[in-house]
Amino acid sequence: MTTDASSGPPRLVRTIAELRALLGAHRRQGHRIGFVPTMGYLHAGHVALMTEARARTDVVVVSIFVNPTQFAPNEDLAVYPRDLPRDLAACAGAEVAYVFHPDVAEMYPSPGATVVQVPSLSRGLCGRSRPSHFAGVCTVVSKLFNIVQPDVAVFGQKDYQQLAVIRQMVRDLDFPVEIVGEPTMREADGLAMSSRNGNLTPETRQQALVLSRGLFAARDRFLAGERDQAALCAVIEDTLRSAPLVVIDYIEVVDADSLEAMPEQLADRAVIAIACKVGPTRLIDNILLDAAQAPGATP
Repeated sequence: MTTDASSGPPRLVRTIAELRALLGAHRRQGHRIGFVPTMGYLHAGHVALMTEARARTDVVVVSIFVNPTQFAPNEDLAVYPRDLPRDLAACAGAEVAYVFHPDVAEMYPSPGATVVQVPSLSRGLCGRSRPSHFAGVCTVVSKLFNIVQPDVAVFGQKDYQQLAVIRQMVRDLDFPVEIVGEPTMREADGLAMSSRNGNLTPETRQQALVLSRGLFAARDRFLAGERDQAALCAVIEDTLRSAPLVVIDYIEVVDADSLEAMPEQLADRAVIAIACKVGPTRLIDNILLDAAQAPGATP
């Protein structure tokens, strides 16, 4: 869609009241609102999400808010990378109309008594080692959806569990928003794009490449006919353990929709998700196993 709503640099908005007033004017003109929630330190993967939102709607809003409620006390909230001028430049290039950049007091003016959770999808994978994480994600995304009231919201599939949790939340709570998942964007060497990559040193950046290498190797084995879950996970584990600074949190094969554990002999579609510490930096990645992508597979 094309309107004049996103011409020029994005407008930086810091309060809920101002953003609601601005977007209300667009709705009265019949504009569809697209939304990309982020924690900033934007990269090409985020730009792809913005571009998709712009293709589907008239006005795109990007939020930049490092949400404290999704970090545990021992996690990396204090060192999470931030660079607002760079972020604004990235948004301008993607024709974003508004960047919502509230401070913590604006989003949480008093201790909240309400927490939004999707327990069935939040317990496994990252939820085991970060038990409060998805409650923080769901609560802040619910608040942002109520503030922005988007027609379309775009998320990346690198955070596969997060995308599944948000889709379920939207269905259960009847949010009138279409959730779009975009494929993981990768660097030329295969590393999944992530804001946390900014915390990697040259040495840990090089060792982090074993995450994608392990996933790609397992996918290749799957497409060649391997269906034994343990064998596929062993391929990944061996690759990860070849890098001495990589500490494995989990390697798991789950149903692509329900995130439930899969039988030992896999069907023709699943997701392998992994999480590791590379030095002090926690990284996640995943890959879809789909037999329909195998050479010679029947369309």
